[in-house]
Amino acid sequence: MSLFRVFICISLQLISLVVFSAKVDTLDVPSASMNRTLRAAVVLPERYKKAKSPLPVLYLLHGGTGNFRDWLTKLPDKMLLQRLADQYNLIIVTPDGDPTSYYFDSPLVKSSQFETFIAKELIDKIDNTYRTVRDRKGRLIAGLSMGGHGAMFISCRHPELYAAAGSMSGVMNINTAAWKVTSDFAKSRAENFAKLLGPPKEGDAPYPGYTMVTLADQLKANNLPLIFDIGVDDFLIETNRDLHRRLVENKTLHDYIERPGGHTWDYWENALPYQLLFFNKILKANGIVTP
Repeated sequence: MSLFRVFICISLQLISLVVFSAKVDTLDVPSASMNRTLRAAVVLPERYKKAKSPLPVLYLLHGGTGNFRDWLTKLPDKMLLQRLADQYNLIIVTPDGDPTSYYFDSPLVKSSQFETFIAKELIDKIDNTYRTVRDRKGRLIAGLSMGGHGAMFISCRHPELYAAAGSMSGVMNINTAAWKVTSDFAKSRAENFAKLLGPPKEGDAPYPGYTMVTLADQLKANNLPLIFDIGVDDFLIETNRDLHRRLVENKTLHDYIERPGGHTWDYWENALPYQLLFFNKILKANGIVTP
């Protein structure tokens, strides 16, 4: 092959990467519950413009000390979300959740009402801005670490809104004594929970109703498809094993996976595609057209 033909082939491939790939929007999302505006990144698949049917949406939550751009900027593969959006022809939304909100509505801090923000205000904004499946059958939620807790917690509280939920390295118990971390880190997070929720109660789960290990029976009643995974070297592994044991004991169907790895972006880059495989199966069962 001549050098000219090689140049043409490479040029066409580069053009195809630019033209035929997902687009990323940045959206301002007003929150009446918190009296402020937050931001979200929205990954639109390449076929969005030509799609004749509304598309499903995955709400993907970031972890502690993070922000809405984390999933797009901190993965080793910076194009993973765009490729997954194209592969499954779905919209991926990565909203802001503040550094340490843990995605519940704080009864003490008015500016931290993230259950309401994610479950109502964000969904309303996305559904009124994009061509989405405006039904739980086409709506998914997942997240990492703090966001894993958020995805499981919000879907547990609002099963009528989601087709399935997933967690990667999630905080399944917000009792920092159950985390394998330094005493200083545990103390700072414990103080954060006390600020948001008030003084802890006695016992292994000091905030019943706000932490997943106390909600196993509610998860069973909801009967929502669930997947959660964690690395064997992760400091949160015991909280995940605890929730898994409780769900096994009360016979709640769920997928639970332990893999090599720690609390790292390398781990989450590997975990996310597996969660999309799980979610895609649910979407197809719900009659949502995907590739």
